[in-house]
Amino acid sequence: MEFTREIYWNVGHGPLTLVPMYLLAIGAMIFVARSFLTRSKVYRQGKELNRFDNPGARIGAMLRDVLLQTKVRRGGGAGLLHGLFFWGFLVLVIGTTLVFIQADFTDPLFGLVFLQGGFYKFFSLALDLAGLTALIMLIGLFIRRYVLKPEGLETGSDDAIMHALLFVILITGFVVEGARMAVTETGSPLALWSPVGLAFAKMLGAMGEPGLLTVHKLTWWFHFFLVIGFFVLVPFTKFRHILTTSANYVFADRGPRGKLVTLDLEDEEAEKFGATEIQDLSWKDIYDGDACTLCKRCQDRCPAWLTDKPLSPMKVVNQITEAAFAAPEEPLIDTITKEALWACTTCRACQEVCPAAIEHVPKIIELRRSMVLMEGEFPGDEVMTAMEATEVNGNPLGSGYASRGDWAEELGIRTIAEDPEVDVIYFVGCYGSFDKRNIRIANSFVKLCQAAGVKVGILGKEEKCCGEPMRKMGNEYLYQSLAMENVETLQASGVKKVVTTCPHCYNTLAKDYRDFDFTLEVESHTVFLERLINDGMLALTPTEFTCTYHDSCYLGRHNDVYEAPRNLIKAAGGTIVEMDKSRTEGFCCSAGGGRIMADENIGDRISVRRVQMAAATGAPELLSNCPFCMTMFEDGVKGADLEDKLKPKDVAELLEERLAAPA
Repeated sequence: MEFTREIYWNVGHGPLTLVPMYLLAIGAMIFVARSFLTRSKVYRQGKELNRFDNPGARIGAMLRDVLLQTKVRRGGGAGLLHGLFFWGFLVLVIGTTLVFIQADFTDPLFGLVFLQGGFYKFFSLALDLAGLTALIMLIGLFIRRYVLKPEGLETGSDDAIMHALLFVILITGFVVEGARMAVTETGSPLALWSPVGLAFAKMLGAMGEPGLLTVHKLTWWFHFFLVIGFFVLVPFTKFRHILTTSANYVFADRGPRGKLVTLDLEDEEAEKFGATEIQDLSWKDIYDGDACTLCKRCQDRCPAWLTDKPLSPMKVVNQITEAAFAAPEEPLIDTITKEALWACTTCRACQEVCPAAIEHVPKIIELRRSMVLMEGEFPGDEVMTAMEATEVNGNPLGSGYASRGDWAEELGIRTIAEDPEVDVIYFVGCYGSFDKRNIRIANSFVKLCQAAGVKVGILGKEEKCCGEPMRKMGNEYLYQSLAMENVETLQASGVKKVVTTCPHCYNTLAKDYRDFDFTLEVESHTVFLERLINDGMLALTPTEFTCTYHDSCYLGRHNDVYEAPRNLIKAAGGTIVEMDKSRTEGFCCSAGGGRIMADENIGDRISVRRVQMAAATGAPELLSNCPFCMTMFEDGVKGADLEDKLKPKDVAELLEERLAAPA
């Protein structure tokens, strides 16, 4: 029981057909390679970017994500359909390759036959089931794209052509197998190991052997030319992602998540900062559009897009690549539009869900940098006012820098300058220092530390805004000046650890400040408090309650801190009713990307949409761990008329309410 050379030659093709077959296949491969080489010349319009370091890890990640379809399967139903289709088609490719190796090389040259016996039975069954699975999944994907037509899913004529080619390739493959089996395996027990092929064999069996031989040969060649045609069309259609997405897993950013490139503002040879044209971006920024599958997952999760703002992360990526090919000299900002660029909250929902390892946010930041640093343009007068206030007083709220530590006086907290012998430095942030609502959170955190016997110090008037909102708005110059002052102050304190109640401060100090030789350990207050409880230093008196919890984008998606806040809530006696959009799927509060400084004048308010999601859970309290989120939610419950139904609260406030009485 084996797939013999005689069967292959007699029902397939003669030895003389090998030469033209191989010439066609080789010619197709050369054509495709040249097509991608031509496209790569367009990528090279961009700046250099090293994405080839640590090749072992990069290739390993690529093999994992491609073979296991890890990123693709995260898309739910459509992702599973795609994954099953991929695996089915992959098995077919492997099986066809094994047949080709045996029939054309190992058997005629060395007499080596490996497709035989029990292995051949399982081989036949695996290929049949793989082909059937691929066919069913392809039909499912076709129905989704052309019948159900999800809103925003872009479908061109090339999609239809390539889907049709795949469908006919799979069908003709079964016809070839059925014709062969009708001649060679009729009545044989071996036929039972190819159930789909057997079904086709029975349908074709009435034709007789001469007819079957003709059908087999004609269909075989038709099938071959379809495969060659599909392969040749790949570089010119969206299906180029078969290769480009796989390669993009190799090119993925392996640095700290969400960390931006720090500009060298002292570079005397730099003619501009930020990006206005294609050549100002990196080659990876241009390449990303070719890796994009237009699946619209990023768009479906973008809070700006979902609240009727003119930002689609998918369109931004593709507009950049299209411009690189069609009009590289055109101003990119005009192509994408300023309104779209300013709408981004840098929440990373787009990058988190992208199955193609595309980097959306850095592109937007580079274009914002150009508008701010080169043109002095901001999305509104209120942002300009906040920037000016930060330049003068070190915070965007307009409060005098000398009063930054006033909130802590009643708690007996001293500045590092007054008493450097402390366990941790509390980097309070601007809202914790000046905003009345967030000062209450800062008080709660300090009281928790005092109850745990942790001595806390603050910088007071020496603390400046971490600079994150300014940087995300594109003002790299102001960010760097603030960062260098903070780094100098913190490094000189002699304290080894910094804790902050602001995820934006945490992300900036823990990642971005490293470019300025910042070496102190940085921790979020949720992780810090969880450790105090686990170590027995902080005792609570749990009280049962129900709440819902909002994952701050800069603590969750940017830093993978999901469990610590939830563990704190449970330790306090809480039962969490999760919102539909939580954890990696969490919905932004609207304040990220510097939007905390800007008015929201287009579309619906993101904060209102989020508190409505929270209210839909029926929980009376909305817990968070970010001053930006708190500010947005306080406004959101008012805007949604939910003040009597939903109360925003920080996790630190919750714990303070349940502090155990001193022994």
